[in-house]
Amino acid sequence: MTIPVFAQDQAAQQAASAAAGSTFLLVWLAIVVLLVASMWRVFQRAGQPGWMAIVPVLNAYVLTKIAGKSGWLLLLMFIPIVNIVVAFVIAFGVAERFRRGQGFGLGLALLPFIFYPILAFGEDTALPQPA
Repeated sequence: MTIPVFAQDQAAQQAASAAAGSTFLLVWLAIVVLLVASMWRVFQRAGQPGWMAIVPVLNAYVLTKIAGKSGWLLLLMFIPIVNIVVAFVIAFGVAERFRRGQGFGLGLALLPFIFYPILAFGEDTALPQPA
């Protein structure tokens, strides 16, 4: 007895889909681990406890403090469209705190999986927190 051709094709498609899904999951997981490690290190370099980087809302609050902005800015993160502007303001503030330019702040906002590791494992240290 032979297996119909369409059944073989369907099995091959399912195997290819499973392989593609697994590959995507592994790449996504690697990026998440890289971002968590980078944020942990950025928090430490800014004088904050690194573990705060893994607590969902607390990390955004601490990031506003690292950027030298008001903690009330965090509330604006819950308003659609406004949160995009706030994310850019925070990214520019973090870049400024680490003696980086506006272009680097733009990179932090748009490509965090590239720019936060550069910030975390680079030579720069954060400026002291303003009083």
